[in-house]
Amino acid sequence: MAERELRADCSRCAALCCVAPAFAKSSDFAINKPAGTPCRNLGGDFLCTIHERLDQRGFHGCVVFDCFGAGQRLTQETFGGQDWQARPELAGPMFAALPVMRQLHELMWYVTEALKLGEAKPVHPKLRDALAKTDQLAAGSAEELMRLDLDAHRSRVNPLLQRASELARAGIRNRMDHRGANLIGRRMRGADLRGASFRGALLIGADLRDADLRRADFTGADLRGTDLRGADLTGVLFLTESQRRAAVTETAIETPQP
Repeated sequence: MAERELRADCSRCAALCCVAPAFAKSSDFAINKPAGTPCRNLGGDFLCTIHERLDQRGFHGCVVFDCFGAGQRLTQETFGGQDWQARPELAGPMFAALPVMRQLHELMWYVTEALKLGEAKPVHPKLRDALAKTDQLAAGSAEELMRLDLDAHRSRVNPLLQRASELARAGIRNRMDHRGANLIGRRMRGADLRGASFRGALLIGADLRDADLRRADFTGADLRGTDLRGADLTGVLFLTESQRRAAVTETAIETPQP
């Protein structure tokens, strides 16, 4: 199969993530927004009018969101380039299909990352099959997407991802298992966490400065406010751009409030 685009391209999307979901006023969103209602910051060209100032304006939730390319695929492929503004009758199906497409594309991103792991070659054939099957499901109509049993499909793919992770970390002795752990605010500065599994762990506000995180697995970990400054992330597994943006890193720039 051809390489699938798994990164958001807002210029080719009908601003689905700015309309479909509901926002609750919080530290992540400066306003309340009902589902299906355009965000007040959305421009007529389907682009955000404060994109470069989202954090400063109280929309950190938008900064860390990633559709993995689901938005443009729905807009351009599933709905043939049509949009909910020009054809209001498409709004319901487009908005309902977005979370399904997003989860499929996220799963494809994980499988694609697993296929990059040389140690995971024993499961590469099954991973390639899983990638092709997931892409095939994502190519369905809006009605087929909404009927899809995502949990059943994920239950077939997740064991392959876990096996790929185990193979990639097998050479590291005494690796820690923090799967699903509550590590909120935990102080682990400078810790040796090579090959650790943080799959599904809560690391909100944890201190991982200068920690050795080589080959650690961060599948689905909550990294909001996690301090990763100085940490060695060489060869880290399944760390998404969204997770990086949610964490505190060297690239974070303090910008004064307007």
